[in-house]
Amino acid sequence: MPHLDFPYAIDGTGRSAQTSAADHVRDLIEQVLFTAPGERAMRPTFGSGLMALVFEPDSVQLAATTQFLAQASLQQHLSHLIAVQAVTVEPIDSALVVSVDYTLLEDGSNQVARLSAPGGVA
Repeated sequence: MPHLDFPYAIDGTGRSAQTSAADHVRDLIEQVLFTAPGERAMRPTFGSGLMALVFEPDSVQLAATTQFLAQASLQQHLSHLIAVQAVTVEPIDSALVVSVDYTLLEDGSNQVARLSAPGGVA
């Protein structure tokens, strides 16, 4: 079943762009990681708060906090779609680059999503 692509776009035929189920889940991971709690109407707990950590000084504690926030948020909001295997965080050029290793529950395939804060390096 096709899903609407994120971010929303118009395809070459003038219709809403669609994407595969695997890409849709990757889009959902990006939304969970880069949405601040309280940012979405009617869903005050949705998100992870990672964007608030981008400008914090680099440290072991920051990496551990980021990994904990990311993994907890993904498990809370997407546990019906994925099983999170590992979350790693790298500070690269003032950006937090987050790599998420996960298994799609629909087909059992292993996937990796490497995401960075908007404006960062990925």
